[in-house]
Amino acid sequence: MKHFVNLLPDAERELTEIWLAADDRDAVTEAADRIEKALAHDPASFGESRGDGSRISFAPPLAVRFSVMVDDRRVDLGHFWQIADRSR
Repeated sequence: MKHFVNLLPDAERELTEIWLAADDRDAVTEAADRIEKALAHDPASFGESRGDGSRISFAPPLAVRFSVMVDDRRVDLGHFWQIADRSR
């Protein structure tokens, strides 16, 4: 079953700012799409858990912090930041 991926306002603003400032906007768009697809499919196994109940994951050039509401089948994306893409 799929999960609903909910982009919270702060995360939406951060992602927009990253995209606007990016040298390679396609890479940012593709990373955001990879994140959304992974979270919709199986969010509990995507990324690493954190002590506060949230999780983080990396899809260069993006990183994301999110929370999984298992009973609601919902994922809240709370924070995006940019990371270096070491594969290039």
